[in-house]
Amino acid sequence: MDMLGYEFMQRAFWAGGLIGIIGPLLGVYLMLRRQVLMADTLSHVSLAGVALGSVLQLNPALSGFAVAVAGGLVIEQLRRSYRTYSELPVAIIMTSGLALAVVLMSLKQNLSRSFTSYLFGSIVAVSNTQLGLIAIVAVVGLLYFILLRRPLYSLTFDEETASISGVHTGLLSFSFAVLTGMTVAAAMPVVGVLLVSALIVLPASIALRIASGFTAAILISVSVGLAGVFSGLTASYYINTPPGGTIALILLCFLLGAISFQKLLAIRRRRNVRKST
Repeated sequence: MDMLGYEFMQRAFWAGGLIGIIGPLLGVYLMLRRQVLMADTLSHVSLAGVALGSVLQLNPALSGFAVAVAGGLVIEQLRRSYRTYSELPVAIIMTSGLALAVVLMSLKQNLSRSFTSYLFGSIVAVSNTQLGLIAIVAVVGLLYFILLRRPLYSLTFDEETASISGVHTGLLSFSFAVLTGMTVAAAMPVVGVLLVSALIVLPASIALRIASGFTAAILISVSVGLAGVFSGLTASYYINTPPGGTIALILLCFLLGAISFQKLLAIRRRRNVRKST
């Protein structure tokens, strides 16, 4: 049977496509705001939420989602309390989330085995509930970035100037943290906790390196993200590897290819200049 003839692969591609749009789009803003580690931190917090849901016999996807959103709010609040040490809130929440996940996992026998799909991603792990959450996050995220594109642009490049110009920077920053938590939690079933940040950051890294402007960076980031997700899911299906790691490796190859191509262009330009002189 064709790969897309299976219902679980259809769900995986739908989920991957939605995450491949909203994740890299978010990544551009995170990189420009120098908050790249926030995605990695919230993935650990979300893992603690999944463990909490399993211990309390709740839906792990929903509990992980809720805890990731709460973690985003806490990080933003701590960031405002420690303005001089901007990296401190990330370290605090990351260690706290990971410690809580480890402790909760020890409270329930055989829980760690079921965590493999959350750690590395699993094609068959995308349930209808998770696909629904991913769809909601994608729609909310797209509306968020479209409707608030101007104040977000101002906030991203100069928060003080944005505040002076009338932007409610506090409310906007907290809403951005909530969206980051939602996106990270939604991406977990596809790429896994350990590699969520790769899907968010790597496409944005490529885009910001080669793009000529902000809009171009967003378009390139989303295009690279979709290409990486779809090719990664396809390769994962045929060679039976974890989708998260496969997607991350493909995106890494894209990044290395872009860097190499830029260097080759630079070498060629220098040679042309030498010849002309």
